[in-house]
Amino acid sequence: MTENIEVEIAGIRFRNPLMLASGVVGSNINLLKRAWEAGAGALVTKTYTVEKRQGNVTPIIVGLPYGYINAVGLENPGIEHIEETVKSLKKHDARIIVSITGRKVEDFVTLAKKCESTGADAIEINMSCPHVKGMGLEIGMDREMVIRIIKAVKKSVNIPIFPKFGYTPRILDILKQAEIAGADAIVLINTIRSMRIDIWIKKPVLSNKYGGLSGPAIHPIAVACVYQAYRELEIPIIASGGVWTWKDAIEFMLAGANAVQVGSVIAEKGIEVFKEIIDAIKKYLAANNHKGIEEIIGLAHEE
Repeated sequence: MTENIEVEIAGIRFRNPLMLASGVVGSNINLLKRAWEAGAGALVTKTYTVEKRQGNVTPIIVGLPYGYINAVGLENPGIEHIEETVKSLKKHDARIIVSITGRKVEDFVTLAKKCESTGADAIEINMSCPHVKGMGLEIGMDREMVIRIIKAVKKSVNIPIFPKFGYTPRILDILKQAEIAGADAIVLINTIRSMRIDIWIKKPVLSNKYGGLSGPAIHPIAVACVYQAYRELEIPIIASGGVWTWKDAIEFMLAGANAVQVGSVIAEKGIEVFKEIIDAIKKYLAANNHKGIEEIIGLAHEE
């Protein structure tokens, strides 16, 4: 059986291509540690902002037959919690990618410097939260803002930066600009803006009205985005969106992803899902006579 499933992205060696997606276990350091012990190749933290955020009032999540809609509202303890999180997890030799966002360029630079000073391996720049006004998706759809933020962060730190984008009709143009501006890799995709209405009370279920759709429903959209991006970009792609089984992870890699983030499925199968998927990937590689992950990345593009 193939045992070596390490991957390298922007000069960082990861023990396997599975990453814990941002926000899934909140800011709980113990749960992040458990994800590492369960076999994740890297941990992406909750998205941090400079100031502490309370997030939205309940209800903030609704379950669906095909995933979840959440509107947590970027709840997080703020910049001062980054150091405790990174240093605690580094004691276990974990690979840490800190997720950050803000309203202005200076916010991103301040957070990025904090991430680097505390020992983070890389930074995920959240430009795609679909349910917080003035942050996330609104920034990620603004071509000039994307360029300014990436250039400023790249200039301020020496660790890799991975901007995370959501689906938009202009996504390829934005991704190309992000690559030119200095992104070391791209994360695709975040949750998709959505809504659920209670037909009996005749109002939106979530207090924020809009939320982000995750789970199997968005997986085909994410696969298409990764496939398109692979054809246009030179930098690595980290896929995210609806990974429920090992087959979904393999599909992303065949489409062109170097690594795959795992998120909502943890609510269904528990943190142990990492081992389940990793073991299945090894069996798939061995059954198809592949010596490592790199042999299947982008294979679906071959004529």
